[in-house]
Amino acid sequence: MMFSSFFATRRPLVTRYVLSSALSIAMLGGVVGCSNGDTAPTNKTTSQTASSTSTTNKDSDADVVKALNANLSASGLNETITSAVPTSMEGIYWVKAEGLPGFFTDKSGKHIIQGQIVEIGNGDPVDISSEFIANDAKTALEAVNKKDMIIYPATGETKAAIYVFTDADCGYCRQLHSEMADINARGIEVRYLAWPRSDQSIPKMNAIWCSEDRMAAMNQAKGGAEIAGPSCDSPVEQQLALGRSLGVRGTPAIFTEAGAQIGGYLPAAELANAAMAN
Repeated sequence: MMFSSFFATRRPLVTRYVLSSALSIAMLGGVVGCSNGDTAPTNKTTSQTASSTSTTNKDSDADVVKALNANLSASGLNETITSAVPTSMEGIYWVKAEGLPGFFTDKSGKHIIQGQIVEIGNGDPVDISSEFIANDAKTALEAVNKKDMIIYPATGETKAAIYVFTDADCGYCRQLHSEMADINARGIEVRYLAWPRSDQSIPKMNAIWCSEDRMAAMNQAKGGAEIAGPSCDSPVEQQLALGRSLGVRGTPAIFTEAGAQIGGYLPAAELANAAMAN
């Protein structure tokens, strides 16, 4: 597929970021989840986040933003670039654009760079994009009104909260949901956001979010029941777009409050540990 088609269809520029571990920058962990458009679970590659030597509080470079916008326009790509922040790699900038995951560019704004840039030579290898990605996700998720989520509160003390992009028809989402009581008992609050993996799933997700008792409707849907609900001003489409802008490509996609994506399906004990560690 030509690069321009990514912009034309608003598909994410970057589908997956993999942080190199201290042992090997090529070592990848496994994420278990349902991929976009699948009707059965599949295995995918994980996206992880760790500390980075880059910073996210530097000012955006207006000249780079202007140059990138001009070059995109010259190539017939109508996107809105909102910031270009310098990274720890000289001449390379982290770019944010409306409705798209972040990506890199050079100072001339003539190159769009997808994937990871790993900094070495100063201790453990570090993916310099990880802090930017997590910060972008944290900001975007914090902006979602809690009334538009379906929240399963922790039992007793809340030790951590996670955001879960979910699809009622995803097998691994159902497996995760079946462990909800265990997850909540471990002090983890689960905040569901809608992420239907296909057009066929959208009516069911709308029905859940339009139900008078969303939690009951979600429980029934996760059990395989068909859900019917009244029409309403559902946030499903907005949450689907949000997930795409964060690089979500399958469900469940789980983020911590700090914006770290900790994977797909994880057993309750592992999920709790990952949520509290990030």
